[in-house]
This record gives sequence, C-alpha cells and structure tokens, in this order.
Amino acid sequence: MINNPIYKNHLHWMNQAYQQAQEAGKQGEIPVGAVIVDKNNQLMAIAHNRKERDNDATAHAEILAIRQASRIKKDWRLDGCTLYVTLEPCPMCIGAIIHSRIKTLVYGIDDFKTGAVRTVINLPDSHCSNHHLEVIAGIKAHDCRNLLQQWFKTKRNM
Repeated sequence: MINNPIYKNHLHWMNQAYQQAQEAGKQGEIPVGAVIVDKNNQLMAIAHNRKERDNDATAHAEILAIRQASRIKKDWRLDGCTLYVTLEPCPMCIGAIIHSRIKTLVYGIDDFKTGAVRTVINLPDSHCSNHHLEVIAGIKAHDCRNLLQQWFKTKRNM
C-alpha cells in the first residue's frame, strides 16, 4: 500500500492537513486541519480550526477550506475536488461537503462523538444526501489520533 501512487498522493495532502492541525493546536484551537485540491491535484485551499480566534461556531477547518476554494473557483460547486481533513467531519461540515459537490473526502481518524460520515451517523449515504461522495478513511490515522489525544490531555491538565 505504501508504494501505491494513489496512497502516496493522499499521504502528501494529508501531511499538509496535518501541519494545519498542528498550527491550530498551537493557537489554542482543537487541532484539525483541512486541504482541498482540484481535479488536477492542485492546491486550492488550506485551513485549520479558528472557532476560538474568530468567535465563530462555523469556523471549522472544512468550512473555511470550502469557502476559500469556492472563492478561488468563483463557484460554490467544487466538482472534482478532494477534501483532506484530519478528523471525520461533524454534521455541519459533512452537510457543507455534500452541498458543495466535493467528489472525494479523505480523513484521518474517526470521531466517535460527532462523526457524521461513518462513525456516529452516515449522512453521505443517507436518503437526505443529494450527492454521491467517495470516502477514504484512515490516512495518517496514527499521527492524527496522537495529535488530538495529546492536545486534549494538555488542556485537561491546565
């Protein structure tokens, strides 16, 4: 699998999302990062959580990346794009992902509290979804899990 060129490509972009997650954690945000690439595998958007900084409940990494990519494309439809995110999206984020017509979602780890892709609920495959979303999970899972666990452990010890 590691020598698979598709896996290497996913790992490359997940590394970029992971760097964004690390930056979020340094800034006191829950460490989640996201990257969107277009159908030609070119970077369109890169973001991390900014809820605390922006005082905005919708400032999740995925939402911020979708906004950036839509501005660049000058279209709300992100057909053919792939979104990489370090943590399984919540209901709000997966709703935005579905509505923006992103082709593929690649995420690092499952979220057993609010995961709305496969873990707690499955919105992409439900009857309320008007768009087929390809989903790939587990890319860079070990690192993504450790980053979140360490961040929360540090927060609890403060």
